[in-house]
Amino acid sequence: MTERAVPDRHRGPDFPRELLAPPDPVRLPLPAPARPAPGVRLLRGAVYAVPDGSRPLEADLWLPEPARGPVPVVVFVHGGGWRTGLRDDLGPRFRHWRPGPFARLARSGPAVVCPDYRLSGEARHPAQLDDLRALLTWLRDRAGDLGLDPERVVLWGESAGGHLAALTALTTPQGPGGAATVRGCVTWYAPTDLTRLADDHAPGRFDPYDPATFEALLLGAAPAAAPGPARDASPALRVTPQAPPFLVLHGTGDELVPCAQSERLTAALRAARVPVDHVRVAGANHLWAGLAEEEVERCFDRTAAFVARHCAGG
Repeated sequence: MTERAVPDRHRGPDFPRELLAPPDPVRLPLPAPARPAPGVRLLRGAVYAVPDGSRPLEADLWLPEPARGPVPVVVFVHGGGWRTGLRDDLGPRFRHWRPGPFARLARSGPAVVCPDYRLSGEARHPAQLDDLRALLTWLRDRAGDLGLDPERVVLWGESAGGHLAALTALTTPQGPGGAATVRGCVTWYAPTDLTRLADDHAPGRFDPYDPATFEALLLGAAPAAAPGPARDASPALRVTPQAPPFLVLHGTGDELVPCAQSERLTAALRAARVPVDHVRVAGANHLWAGLAEEEVERCFDRTAAFVARHCAGG
């Protein structure tokens, strides 16, 4: 009796698996340009990464036009408690600006890149950090196509986006052939030490054992129940002397993220002898709520000046 071959159920068919892989974002065509304001070319929805098991991640690119040689880059990281948010939204205090803040910044010289990243309902830390590192690599790989200078990048984020911008600036390896070179980082009212939030809030305002806080949803567990991930995700605890210069802005009346969180990051940077400009915005709440319009503009202008200073030169 002839023995019949038993099929190998684990091997599967002899299909070329490489055909199932998504296209390389470096080789995808760029979106058709729009011109939302004089002097600005907008590429909306360029795919920069396709994480396994997730949606494609996109970025909007606000490019100065005409460009005078390769231009520096500002990467803006949106907030929303790591849970929600739109990549091109700087918050309610800026939605009425015409031209908008990114067009305004691009018209002053640098490109502005606004990326998606995986939210906490899709993936936990460090997925968000991985996404922003992938963006920095994509920017270097596509710098020639886009007219960008990958050696002159400033990261900027507000709230949870400020946390991610700082974490990326502090932990992304710098060097030739890898990610774009981060020359500076700007944070607006960002959490920076997830292990000390209960200490910095008013008594009873933050429960470090609550599994439903934004921080717990990011980490996959309450900060007090996951001290290792909480430390790993805390920019104030990841500072080294190799960190780039920082501009740290925070309102003294912030009810969602205590101003003491920015003070912790500032203290760590100063202890490591990293240049840092810490601005306490008197009376401002989160998202610059309650701040006079001219003071909101001053926060933006400080950021633009920091970008110009640290992106100067070729």
